[in-house]
Amino acid sequence: MGVYVQGRIRIGGTKGIGMSSGRLAQRIKKLIVVAAALATAAAPISASAQSISILRDAEIESFLDDYSRPIFSAAGLNPNSIKILIVNDPTFNAFAGGRYMGVNTGLFTFAKTPNEVEGVIAHEAGHLAGNHSARTAEAMANASRPMILGLLLAAGAIAAGAPEAGMGLLGLGQNVAMADFLVYSRSQEATADQSSITYLDRIGHSTKGAMEIWSRMRNYQIITGQRANPYLQSHPLANERFSALQQRAMASPHFEKQDSPEEIRRLRLIQAKIKGFLHTPHETLRDYPLSDQSDPARYARAVAFYRNSEIDRALKEIRSLTEAHPDYPYFHELEGQILFEYGQTSESIEPNRRSVELLPNNALMRIALARSLLSSGEPALIKEAEGELKRATLLEPDNTFAWYELARAYSEQGETAKANLATAESRFHSGAMPDANSFARRALPGLQRGTAEWRKAMDIILATQPAEGAPPLPSAIPETRPEPPAPQEKKTPDVPDPIIIDGGAQ
Repeated sequence: MGVYVQGRIRIGGTKGIGMSSGRLAQRIKKLIVVAAALATAAAPISASAQSISILRDAEIESFLDDYSRPIFSAAGLNPNSIKILIVNDPTFNAFAGGRYMGVNTGLFTFAKTPNEVEGVIAHEAGHLAGNHSARTAEAMANASRPMILGLLLAAGAIAAGAPEAGMGLLGLGQNVAMADFLVYSRSQEATADQSSITYLDRIGHSTKGAMEIWSRMRNYQIITGQRANPYLQSHPLANERFSALQQRAMASPHFEKQDSPEEIRRLRLIQAKIKGFLHTPHETLRDYPLSDQSDPARYARAVAFYRNSEIDRALKEIRSLTEAHPDYPYFHELEGQILFEYGQTSESIEPNRRSVELLPNNALMRIALARSLLSSGEPALIKEAEGELKRATLLEPDNTFAWYELARAYSEQGETAKANLATAESRFHSGAMPDANSFARRALPGLQRGTAEWRKAMDIILATQPAEGAPPLPSAIPETRPEPPAPQEKKTPDVPDPIIIDGGAQ
């Protein structure tokens, strides 16, 4: 399976398939500075820019992809240009900016229906379509002007011998700047809310989820006794959002359209998986007792038993699911993970192979299979692992762990130059440019000049080249070309060569 976190640490503390922990993390940190003002919930993003962790899971990513693509198209966005990130955070929240959308795990556990998740995706698509992240940065700059003016006036008043007046002017400037920005931010949120109704209408889906999610947030604020000053919020209060959306949402011709039982089941399985991996085993087993024999309950218990090192019980639960649903790839994936993590690497090959057969275009599935094959130590299976990892890097060229495992596969087969090149790719996509340059230089002497591998090594070296004082490029195996045949003297006949027709000469 894999709920995987950034930095190659899987939930539970064991190593797994991670995303790029360098350049991607840096981009997200920059995005969160702006996206904090664009987050869906009224509360700020709780995962800080420094501690944010990104999960990888084929099942959840597939769910988000299926629901987001039609919405992005309805919003006039290119679905292939937007990357959706799953943030390891239990709060109900989401954010968007640039080419990224972030969805907290808490959104899945808070939502009751897929349509509610869909409503949040449509809201964030409104931010992306409106380019709100760029405009928010501009609004921040504009809002700073009253603060600067207040600072100058305060300095003048203090210099004139009126320190109390100066402090008052300083505070006034800050308050005006903050109020100006918050008004702008609330306006963006209201626009995104209305856009979400437009997009859901365009694709013929219900607008009820977009309305109900704010109805439930409103009730939550009332129950918990939150008393927020509406003028000091970056978002409209949930009650205001519900009121603004209610009339238009209920007027939609698709309002009463409901999620199918299959769609509801799909969300319940994802909720069970998230709780199994992110809650304690005790909490999971309390929420999904043995008396509950539903598929989501067995799924959650399989993860809880696995995390609690009760492998026999974990395998019993997951195998009951693979037997009942042999064509569901994510059950096979989890079985393969359980077996692999607890040392039964040979036994893990078959379930991982089955998950790839069912979902051949998923990089995470292929990487999991390759890890099992590599651990066998058998030359034929290591060669097969190489092929799986090559396909994975074609599907996800920036997956650092896939390149790292490919380097292992090459190294096991004695192909040192290719192993160094794959390591250079891994370090390049993780943002470690000096390391990428170093490994590409090590690879270059062992690569045939002019080949695809040689050109890739050169590309990495040139892309990571220091501005000054770079060492000369190492020599490479020269390109070998076949010797041209020796020129032969050609006789020019006095008459043309005969034309053979029906075996005779003319």
